Amino acid sequence: MSQPGTDRAINTGPREWDAETYDEVSDPQFEWGVEVVERLGLHGDEVVLDAGCGSGRVSAELVKRLPRGRLVAVDGSAAMIEKARERLGEGVSYLVADLLELELDEPVDLVFSTATFHWIVDHDRLFRRLHAALKPTGRLVAQCGGDGNVAEYVKAIAAAAAQPRFAAHFEGMSAIWNFAAPDETEQRLRNAGFTDVRCWLQAKPVTPEQPLEFIATVTLGPHLARLPEGELRQPFAEAVLAEAGEPLTLDYVRLNIEARAGT
Repeated sequence: MSQPGTDRAINTGPREWDAETYDEVSDPQFEWGVEVVERLGLHGDEVVLDAGCGSGRVSAELVKRLPRGRLVAVDGSAAMIEKARERLGEGVSYLVADLLELELDEPVDLVFSTATFHWIVDHDRLFRRLHAALKPTGRLVAQCGGDGNVAEYVKAIAAAAAQPRFAAHFEGMSAIWNFAAPDETEQRLRNAGFTDVRCWLQAKPVTPEQPLEFIATVTLGPHLARLPEGELRQPFAEAVLAEAGEPLTLDYVRLNIEARAGT
């Protein structure tokens, strides 16, 4: 059996999330997202695509900065889009879509994304689709998990998955994340047609206040989906937590991405 979470490999694509719980426990992702929003320098009249809007917490910060503009909120999870719609109302355009298959009716000024791209293995195709979504003068500003992200925690997942009561359910499962390095990401962006490319890493360690709820909702979704509902899912999350040690500290490393669609 491969060790889930230890290699870059196949992701399962867009999936459903527990949007309500994510909304409650995702304070770190929200705070990082706001940091990225604050460096956008928006004029207020742009059309902005939030690529992977989640429950809409960070999207709401974008809306505040677009009094004369418009937000297009995209997510692969219908539950997340419904939660975002509940928060943001009807002044926003919503789309349930796989970012690898993204097609918009009209191009946007800015593609913004946080806490999403590492769930997508094929960054070459991702960046091509996002480039196609932008106006010739448009920008891409994003943040996701980068090289070295949650490295020790990944080992805890692999150790729990190897336990006899869980192991059979993870046969053939490979890694679910693409934690890319800055240099390879810059090259992929250039290959997709972007210019003025800049990528860098930031360490962002987190000690969740509700560790079990946090890991079950934010990090383990694809793993839990392979387990019988109501039987092994919580025990597996508890086993991961035990392997990770107390208090749980996740060594998050964020990959920041900035680029322009044209010259």
